Amino acid sequence: MTELRPYQKEAVEKILHSKSNRPLVVSPTGSGKTIVATTLMKEHADRFKNSLFVVHRREIVLQTRDKLEQQGISAGIIMAGERPDLLAGVQVAAIQTLHARAIRCERMKMPVAHLVIIDEAHHACATTYKKVIEAYPDAKIVGLTATPCRGDGRGLGGIFDELIELPQVPDLIEKGFLVPTVNFGPHIDLRGIATRQGDYAVEQLADRMNTDRLVGNIVVHWLKYSERRKTVVFAVDVAHSVHIAEELVKAGVRAEHIDGTTPKAQRDETLARLARGEIEVVSNCMVLTEGWDMPDVGCCVLARPTRKMGLYRQMVGRVLRPAPGKTNAIVIDHSGAVYRHGFVEDRVEWPLSPEGKPKNEAQRTREDGPTGSRIIECSQCGCMREGGKPCPNCGFLPPKKAIDHEVIDSELCLIDRRGSHKPVYSAEDRHRWHAMLRRIGEERGYKPGWAAHKHKEKFGDWPPYGAVEPIEPTPEVRSWVRSRMIAYAKARAA
Repeated sequence: MTELRPYQKEAVEKILHSKSNRPLVVSPTGSGKTIVATTLMKEHADRFKNSLFVVHRREIVLQTRDKLEQQGISAGIIMAGERPDLLAGVQVAAIQTLHARAIRCERMKMPVAHLVIIDEAHHACATTYKKVIEAYPDAKIVGLTATPCRGDGRGLGGIFDELIELPQVPDLIEKGFLVPTVNFGPHIDLRGIATRQGDYAVEQLADRMNTDRLVGNIVVHWLKYSERRKTVVFAVDVAHSVHIAEELVKAGVRAEHIDGTTPKAQRDETLARLARGEIEVVSNCMVLTEGWDMPDVGCCVLARPTRKMGLYRQMVGRVLRPAPGKTNAIVIDHSGAVYRHGFVEDRVEWPLSPEGKPKNEAQRTREDGPTGSRIIECSQCGCMREGGKPCPNCGFLPPKKAIDHEVIDSELCLIDRRGSHKPVYSAEDRHRWHAMLRRIGEERGYKPGWAAHKHKEKFGDWPPYGAVEPIEPTPEVRSWVRSRMIAYAKARAA
């Protein structure tokens, strides 16, 4: 049986002793909401009370069943392709199957339940969920979500009447339960794209984002910044996702695509290959934004711009879970989401009222603060810094008010949320890079000065080391050189 973390125990106690019959529990992606749910169901089972856990993804149904079995509870499954056991005191149901069988077609009765838990409760405004909730007027309805807001960004009041907030992302990073992010991203021009239902119109967004140049930039920047980590890419639509995967493959990257129409067996096998390390990147369109758990994935590419803070945080949340050897998560943002919504480490004020919207005061201060603290590009080293503060990488601070600089050719820059930051590479690291560049230069038949020029391109200065003995390059160095070669070829073609 999995031992509960302190904040999970606190959540269970708050829910059990809450006077509200409709509490909404807010906890970040990767914080273990399913463990809270299974513990609540076990508590009710021990008191001979029935529970129903409602989810919207097949994978979550099976994960929940397995976690209940670890606690000695045999649960009934209500899902297409599974044999139901309606006599079980605990039921785990896929919302689509439950609604179709018990409400739309009345082929079965709604299971008896004293406790109903709604997973990913920000979907609870949908008609299918409302019908299920209405079927249990006397039960305790508990919502679980990392992003408690509707599609238009407003609160979930009217469905839930109490907000129970658990520790936020920075708290869980401090305790080691999540990892921090390292962000790279260009400014994105999204002017002229219409807004529908609170987000960018998909067809217009796809036309803007799915171009050879922008997709090519994604490939170049992944090779340069990802460290060849297991990666998930979020695209605008199916064609965009396929295009990204194809271009990655052309660049020698092991990448595959999945979408909502991909057969389940094929999708499962693709994700299994990613888990085994047989492929490096999975590109998807709105399939892996929720309910997908693979802690080894250490890089996220945001190629889908969104006005929705909740969707942005759900996507980045896929890579926040810790894993052996994983000290941070790399976010390569080709969507402008960091500039719009701030860092995922920022604290958010989540409203319950349907009239309210989530607030990121740290980002608001960056945009509207008196010192002009927006995220901008350092003119000296290209690192992203907060206006009015020294560059966290090189320490540069202009004598006058900082001036934003356009990012040339969408070149990605490090976006750092801290006021201070140690250089990414030590003098020893730079020496090793020079030695590895020498080896690559020899392999390619380049003149000795090539390695020195690449060193200057990478670090901004010439190597002071003199002659160095070439050594075998790491995958990171080879990837960086390959990205520079691709960028050079594209520039010449242009």
